[in-house]
Amino acid sequence: MPNNWGRGRRGGARAAVAAAAGPRGQGWGEHGAAVSARELLQQERKEKFHKSQHWGYCNNVSMLLGEDKPGIGGEPLLGQKLKPKYSVFPRGVGSDAPSWVAFDKQVLSFDAYFEEEVPDKNQELYRIRHCKIYFYLEDDTIQVIEPQVKNSGIPQGTIVRRHRIPLPPPHEDQFYTIDYFNINTDIIFYARRYKIVDCDQFTKNFLRKMGVRLNPPAYRPEDPYTMERQKIADSMKPLRPYECFDTLSQFLEHDGHVLRFYCTWDDTESMFGVPRELILHYFLADDTVEIKEVLSANSGQDAVPLFLKRNKLPKYAPTGLYPPGAITDRTVLNVLGGLVGNKGRYILDNRKTGAVHQEFYKDSDLTIGSVINVWGRKIILCDCDEFTKEYYRKKYGIKDFTPVPYKAPHPPKIERKFPPYTGFGSEDDSLCSCLGLLPKPPQKDFKKFMEKDRNGLESNVLRFVAILITDNPIDKDRKFIISYFLSDDTLSVFETTQKNTGILGGKFLERGRIKKPGQELFKSEPSEYYAAQDLFVGARVCFHGHNFLLVDADEYAFNYMEKHANEFSMADINIILNKLKAIGEPSSREIKQIFAATDPEHTKMIEYDSFRNLMVNITNGKLSEHEIMTIGRYYSVRDEAEMDVNFLLAVVQEQLKKNTFENFRQLSANFVYNDRKKCGLLPHDECRTICKSFRLPVADDLLRALLTMFEDSKEQVDYKKLVDRLNWRENPITVFQTIRIPPKYEDDWSGQPQSLPVKRIKYLPLIEDMFGTEE
Repeated sequence: MPNNWGRGRRGGARAAVAAAAGPRGQGWGEHGAAVSARELLQQERKEKFHKSQHWGYCNNVSMLLGEDKPGIGGEPLLGQKLKPKYSVFPRGVGSDAPSWVAFDKQVLSFDAYFEEEVPDKNQELYRIRHCKIYFYLEDDTIQVIEPQVKNSGIPQGTIVRRHRIPLPPPHEDQFYTIDYFNINTDIIFYARRYKIVDCDQFTKNFLRKMGVRLNPPAYRPEDPYTMERQKIADSMKPLRPYECFDTLSQFLEHDGHVLRFYCTWDDTESMFGVPRELILHYFLADDTVEIKEVLSANSGQDAVPLFLKRNKLPKYAPTGLYPPGAITDRTVLNVLGGLVGNKGRYILDNRKTGAVHQEFYKDSDLTIGSVINVWGRKIILCDCDEFTKEYYRKKYGIKDFTPVPYKAPHPPKIERKFPPYTGFGSEDDSLCSCLGLLPKPPQKDFKKFMEKDRNGLESNVLRFVAILITDNPIDKDRKFIISYFLSDDTLSVFETTQKNTGILGGKFLERGRIKKPGQELFKSEPSEYYAAQDLFVGARVCFHGHNFLLVDADEYAFNYMEKHANEFSMADINIILNKLKAIGEPSSREIKQIFAATDPEHTKMIEYDSFRNLMVNITNGKLSEHEIMTIGRYYSVRDEAEMDVNFLLAVVQEQLKKNTFENFRQLSANFVYNDRKKCGLLPHDECRTICKSFRLPVADDLLRALLTMFEDSKEQVDYKKLVDRLNWRENPITVFQTIRIPPKYEDDWSGQPQSLPVKRIKYLPLIEDMFGTEE
């Protein structure tokens, strides 16, 4: 038998084909006909296929069946041994999920190598190539990757792409599973033998859990030719010994880090010299120095960008300038060949014979109080910034950063005196003519105007009721309303109309700023004007010779002053209580008895008039009327003001009827569209914006009040209920159809008492705040 038959089935078949083939590649069949080599191969494959199959009968019909086909119900037939197609993992370990879910992104990694013959080289007979074998547990696929080696000359990377690899012949109908892998074993992929020498820790743990007994790691040989080349490379010396100046690491670590020192240079020895203030910047990225000069206003010196350009600063100035090329990083000994192109060669001085060594200033040389030489100029470092202090504190452990005084004391500021007022125009207008050569009109406080101007229901106007202080019986009964505008600190006075007095009401004083009385007219200092803090209940003011007594204020004025108690001391309850405590603490027991005697029925409340008389008697008039009213408002018993929703809806529906507004369905759809959470609630401001964008014909004040009626505790508006109540077609409010009373606004206040005055006072909390909780 020829030797070719010993190479396996496929090798034997090919040898038989080659032996049976004639001179033209043909053989003889059973009947003496010529048979080609391709037909012989096809016949061999058919025989191999028939060996792996067997014939069976079903309904007396002969059928071709496979060896691995199970019987009825999936049970193996008698004497049948099924071969697993994929890796088999022990049951009861881990989850019941399929392998492609349980082992997703889990890979076993093995270190291996293989030998490759090199027949074309005398320097190496074989080559050792190291690689990585990856086994993917999710689908039993295998991938072989060779790490790239510099200057190897071999195409490296993926040797075997990821797929299922069949076993070597004669079992090529099966594939590699996890059972074929272990340390210190050989494995064959497509006729190439790989030696597995080791694996990573995850692979070891996984194989141990699978019940595999791991072999000890094998020896990993090195490529002899690669080691020989490495020895030659290590023994070689470069022909051009360039020095390596590693400045990249310093740049990457300290890029953007700059030390800043404030320094001075005494230049008084030169003609017209003065002390100069300088700022020194030391760049840690490349140890360079930059100096800038700080020029004061009207110094008479030319403003230059830099006092010293950024560069390395030598420690000592040389006696003379070095010629060009004297200070270099390398010294050239000789030049060989021409200098045209790259054909020339040169020899460098590796020992640096005759090199000039020059020292430069480093960060360790810069400290507060030290003197540095900047090209012949002695500069004193006086101070530094916080970053510089932190840098020296961490690196050098310096803790003393006492600055050196270097700035001359500022001359006393000359007070600017203005000429007295001449009487022409206003004082502000006359003062502007003294502030510059070109007179400009006086500037108003625009920011204050924008903050304190009227905005919706916030009028920012304080209104007080006043009477004239006079002995004339006719003028005693006249009532005035004094309005103070917070936006520009102006005042206006209106007189209310009273029947059968013979005095016409109306504007009493034009709106404007009013000076306080008793000031000199022609003076240099600006005059004092009435401010908001000068107006409170009980205050006496004089407007152009008319003396007024403020006797009351509207609710907005009280609320505004109490909200801004830091600006209005008369409405600050803490200041008033401290003052009251200082007055009544010596006689605290008598005061408690007086309050108890005023409340004989023990209701813990007294009327406001009785409370006011008690406070006047206790303090002997040391508290103003406004302070007493502030205490009364703070400890008062008030009923919550509930606006009639039906009346408000009636007014709104009346406005919608006049404007013939009936598009409620589209308004509701607009609300639903903006309700992203579909909860039926929207914020107050968003509902107001939707109504404004929809051009709902309702005044802004009415709209805000109406939205407040449908709010919950979190300021969320129930827009469905709001639209239903606004629909005057389906839900008309018939009760108020005949009412034509317009709603009252803040501007219509006529000085009459408030609708909810303070009636009763809870005196027990007041006594506790004044004298403690003792009985």
